[in-house]
Amino acid sequence: MLLWFPTRAEAEFTVCNQTLDVVNLAVGQEVEGAFQTDGWWTIGANQCVNVIREELTNRFIYVYATDVFGNAILAGTTDMCVERRRFTIRGIEECWLRGHIAARFQEVDTQAQVRWTFFLTGASP
Repeated sequence: MLLWFPTRAEAEFTVCNQTLDVVNLAVGQEVEGAFQTDGWWTIGANQCVNVIREELTNRFIYVYATDVFGNAILAGTTDMCVERRRFTIRGIEECWLRGHIAARFQEVDTQAQVRWTFFLTGASP
């Protein structure tokens, strides 16, 4: 007799690019009492990428996306830090003074779920 047990999903925060363009993505969240940003993920047109692999513990996740020319494609209101190359940055204060680039992340309300999928639709900022 064979028993089937569903496997636990690996991805807990997934971003799906529903645009016709390649996008570069960074995410921010609270980690151990401080905000942290991570990037970059490159997501092809009509592709999805798992950006946070553990169950979500924060209600709000912050997303920043650019086109291949570096132009922001989301209308964000939360200032956080990014770099030109792959990065993990602790803290969101005084990005420029600490040698980082300030970017406006869009706040995503996951409604306190442990898994969430965010869809990039190509709406301009």
